[in-house]
Amino acid sequence: MSALAADLWSRSLDALRVARRVVSLSPDSAAASAYYAAFYAVSAHFALSGRTFRKHAAVEAAFHRDLVKKEGWPTHLGSAYSHLTQLREVGHYGGTKHVPPDEAGSAINLATDIVRAVAEAHPDVFTDPPPA
Repeated sequence: MSALAADLWSRSLDALRVARRVVSLSPDSAAASAYYAAFYAVSAHFALSGRTFRKHAAVEAAFHRDLVKKEGWPTHLGSAYSHLTQLREVGHYGGTKHVPPDEAGSAINLATDIVRAVAEAHPDVFTDPPPA
């Protein structure tokens, strides 16, 4: 495994842990951290094949194009990734709009599903995320 993929995977698991710990304190922060857990996991997946992206939107596009459409990952994971992207926008830049606590909890579950899917795609490389 490349050093980049290993670092991205570590960041993914860290972001998931943070999301779980702060959900009751700051749903906005938890939703943003959940997004980053998914983002880093998917980025680690692509890094294994030497692919990196400069923009978040490029990772999302590659997720849909390459993982869902070409590799046959479940479409609900593509929808989950897009939903996490929207929640990150609200959590970081929402102004007077905030992520409701129940949606932050849902975001953590969606991110866990995506992180788990990446781990299952590379069982010899990545470990499953720890349970909540």
